[in-house]
Amino acid sequence: MEVRDILSILSCILLVLSGAIYGFKFIGKKNYLLGLEWLIVAFSGSNLLIYLFTEWKVNYSISFFLDAFSRGFGIPIVATLGLMAVTHNYKPSVLKDLVIFAASFAATFVLVLADFVREPLPYFYVLMWSCYTLYLAYFTWRLIRVGESLHALATAVGAVAALVVAIVYDFFPIPGDDNHMIFMTFALTTWSYTLIQMYYAYGALGRAMAGSSRPLVMAR
Repeated sequence: MEVRDILSILSCILLVLSGAIYGFKFIGKKNYLLGLEWLIVAFSGSNLLIYLFTEWKVNYSISFFLDAFSRGFGIPIVATLGLMAVTHNYKPSVLKDLVIFAASFAATFVLVLADFVREPLPYFYVLMWSCYTLYLAYFTWRLIRVGESLHALATAVGAVAALVVAIVYDFFPIPGDDNHMIFMTFALTTWSYTLIQMYYAYGALGRAMAGSSRPLVMAR
């Protein structure tokens, strides 16, 4: 096994651990949108890891579908709505959470199975991720406003790196990376970083917003 193969496996393990650990942490915070999406990423990574060791097609198919879900809807829509809990005090009911996931999964089936979307699909992924990046720019600005400059910088770095991954994914293959292991290592490591960083940035902004609201509550 070559070094780049080992690195890709390690990056996949990191993604599984990041998604699982911080997914359950988000669920502990009662943010089921972020928690379940992070767990979906972890499950997708675990199936990819099994495929790398066994080459079982069923695991690749599961990972492929969940990857399409996260790129098209899970991160750009579900995660954005989840992060809005600390930027817009958006806290939907559990029923609404389930409806959001159900609609997103249904739309993903269309992306994966419908012939008419295959050609524009890469552009759709980049468009959706670009919209998510714009929201992260706003999220970063909110962090700066409350004095969380370090988290703001870390969030911005992750946002730029993840956007690069989204663009390179389908449009700019790395020369000599015929089995995509180099790109996989970069992509999975980037996603792991963003899963972890967004948890701590979310917590920092949430604490800051809760602290700023206390004087208003005490004044009533």
